[in-house]
Amino acid sequence: MDLTVPEIRAKLQHADAAAFAVLERSLVADTRKGVRQAVEVARRRLEAEAAEAERLASMYAFERQLAAERGGRVILGLDEVGRGPLAGPLAVGGVVLGEEVIAGLNDSKQVRPEDREAIADAVRERARAWTVQYVEPADIDRDGMTASLRRAFGAAIAAVEAAGVAVDVVLLDGNPLRLDEREVSVVKGDGKCASIAAASIVAKVARDGLMEAYDAEYPGYGFAGNKGYGSEGHLAAIRERGLTPIHRRSFCTSFTQESLF
Repeated sequence: MDLTVPEIRAKLQHADAAAFAVLERSLVADTRKGVRQAVEVARRRLEAEAAEAERLASMYAFERQLAAERGGRVILGLDEVGRGPLAGPLAVGGVVLGEEVIAGLNDSKQVRPEDREAIADAVRERARAWTVQYVEPADIDRDGMTASLRRAFGAAIAAVEAAGVAVDVVLLDGNPLRLDEREVSVVKGDGKCASIAAASIVAKVARDGLMEAYDAEYPGYGFAGNKGYGSEGHLAAIRERGLTPIHRRSFCTSFTQESLF
């Protein structure tokens, strides 16, 4: 008995590349419009999955090559989140990945918010080591951003080594900080290196969760939505309410000098 269009669609939806090839051959003479559409949808899905698998493989291969060129294998990826907000801490993530490929790794800004938490969970569960280090707003005001970045990156390296992982190569996203002889900076590294991407996502999820908690502590500033960045509503709240203890005063001098807290 011939399969119905819904039955064929269901088979195609779950077919891998090998199963699709068999199904496609068996359906070559089926001219029903629904069948042809289902075959094309399945083909596009498999092409997208293959492209994503190739992208992920290239990220892992790229950083392994960087490490091999320096005679090492154990890679610590570092990335910062929260350099530009008016409120909240700077966060730096550090990750040493294991052998298992983690699906979805990418620059955290390229990952849908609803997917970041699941990817961060996978990183935390499967990585050899991971950490998120913070620099608080008062320290950023006192020391400046460059010193704060160096402090947080250094703390992340120390935390991973304290967990018993001997690191051969430290990959940084962006410009060199020259804080460690093992350091290799990679421009746009969170889109090129798997471990930097993992660090980006872990730090982003951790910092976003912290800002959502601050939203309850300091209502009216929209921290759950703006994550401390200078949205129109956030700027209006600063002008109306003043600064909170989690604002970076050195970032806010053009808005107000007052604080209600």
